Amino acid sequence: MKTLFVPLIILFMIVNSSFYSQAQDADRVILFMIDGLNWEAPYKADMPNFNSLIKEGTYIQKSYMILPYHPTIGDYSTHNSCSFPNPILHSGTIFIKPDNKMIQEQLSPEHQTAFIVNTTAYRSVARGFTTCIMDPGLTDNQVVEQSVKLLQDQDPVFMRIHLQTPGELGRSVSVCEQDKPYYRNIFGEGSPYVESIENADQLLGKLISFLKESGKWDHTVLIVTSDHGQSKIGWHAMFDEDAWVTPMVFAGKGIAKGRLLPYFEHTDLAPTVAWLLGHPVNNNNGGAGNPVNEISEKTDLKDFSHPMYIKKINEQIKTFNFYKSALILKSEENSYYSLVLSALENENLTPEPFYHQDRITDWYKAGSTSHMIEANEKILHQMKKELDK
Repeated sequence: MKTLFVPLIILFMIVNSSFYSQAQDADRVILFMIDGLNWEAPYKADMPNFNSLIKEGTYIQKSYMILPYHPTIGDYSTHNSCSFPNPILHSGTIFIKPDNKMIQEQLSPEHQTAFIVNTTAYRSVARGFTTCIMDPGLTDNQVVEQSVKLLQDQDPVFMRIHLQTPGELGRSVSVCEQDKPYYRNIFGEGSPYVESIENADQLLGKLISFLKESGKWDHTVLIVTSDHGQSKIGWHAMFDEDAWVTPMVFAGKGIAKGRLLPYFEHTDLAPTVAWLLGHPVNNNNGGAGNPVNEISEKTDLKDFSHPMYIKKINEQIKTFNFYKSALILKSEENSYYSLVLSALENENLTPEPFYHQDRITDWYKAGSTSHMIEANEKILHQMKKELDK
């Protein structure tokens, strides 16, 4: 075994080294996030700067993230102050654990990193940044002003700039009075949500102008996206697919121009950032995403494929909750369905539980994303069978 083991280790090191030698080796990666950005916003609102990046870079119309749920009780809430997509984004894995290494921790303290946002909601994913500004008193404009100053003074290799106002105003649309022309319609006439994302786009333009005028643009990769999407009625309803997807664009050093990428998952973001900076990925467990080097001008897109794990998991969780609700309603007239529900909650229906949103801190027990999906499918099949009786 020893004579075989050593050559395998050497081969792994050569392959791994070869992969990362193909990285872009950008001087910096800036993640510019417009909170609650609906996937249709670039077409339905006035966003000239975002749309110019689509032409200059690689665009994903719908990047998928785990449904934006935020339980306030239980194991998840003990360690996380924000919704599911954020710890998953920073760690690059759906297997959420308190000891997961986040992308900024991999880069710091050897390099400067920064997080600037106008809310304290993301404090649990701020661990490891060398500079962190979380001030709810800041406007979106002031967030970008602070970001420019940090780029001048410290020049971090990785920076997350997060504009919170669009998400907050999207939520206001969902609860506004019926006499408003934008009642339950984020793109309705006079919508404060549209106003906020158009302002965010102007701020994006100011950041790009600074990068170009300061000479930093040629060595920067800029990523513009959001941590979650936005429902058409406002906010991010857990079972609304518009809340699961958001647009994403990569532009800058070495990024393919005018390219449309058919699929992306937010689990891929941290590994891709690491790859862009010439670093190995920070988490390699069974729930981790992978660097998507098809954003590079050096990589051909024709062989691109993606297992679409996140989309499938979200669809499974939605179906599970609908099936469970149907079983509850049936149990009112037939106590047999109460037994089915009890068996389901006690893991007696199948050898494994359904890995739904309330079990997210146990998802790692599945061992791999693919096995988790397989286990979920078995339970959904059983539930459907019971409902069809």
